[in-house]
Amino acid sequence: MATGTLASIGDATRKSLADVAYERLRDRLLMLDIKPGDILNDDQLARELEVGRTPVREALKRLELDRLVITYPRRGTFATRVEVTDLAFISEIRAQLEPLAAARAARVASASTREHLREVMRAVEDFDVSAASVVETLRLDASVHQGIYAAAANPHLEDILIRYDNLATRIWCMVLDRLPDLEHHVREHLDLLRAVIDGNEEEAAELARVHVNGFERAVRQALFAA
Repeated sequence: MATGTLASIGDATRKSLADVAYERLRDRLLMLDIKPGDILNDDQLARELEVGRTPVREALKRLELDRLVITYPRRGTFATRVEVTDLAFISEIRAQLEPLAAARAARVASASTREHLREVMRAVEDFDVSAASVVETLRLDASVHQGIYAAAANPHLEDILIRYDNLATRIWCMVLDRLPDLEHHVREHLDLLRAVIDGNEEEAAELARVHVNGFERAVRQALFAA
């Protein structure tokens, strides 16, 4: 699979080379184009991304903070492995913080932010799950979750949730082709978005909790059915 992005990189001239390298490597790691356990070679990555080694090294340091790569002295840098036990740990955190973000977004989102979430909702309504690629499905999912995180207007909460959503995405990619009801997973975003847009804090929090718990249950069933 060619290098893709879950969120558009945009105009590279407005970003540092390290930012561009980070986003491209992050998306390759999330999509499992770089597989868990693979070694990441500075020189090879610099050639592939057409940047210098310094931006690549800066990007890898950020990715290590995101727990997407790990560096061992005298051995090198590797893509972190995806363990089944990670699913429970990640879901435990998300089950607490996703409802918090959804409720806060319902409470504090500006009029312009709510309009943006309406645009996201229309994109979900128009999305053809059966015809979509993995990249397109994951991009849509990211637009929903990250739209709600941004609407919560708490940059520290947003940063944490993006990090854990990325880790969940890696696990999701492992079983995406085995999920029996992907259509339902995509469509249930609609009620969540509607609750946030309408300012219904309690409903938004509950729907976010149900979504996270449903995600863990579906992925766990797919993993153990393999």
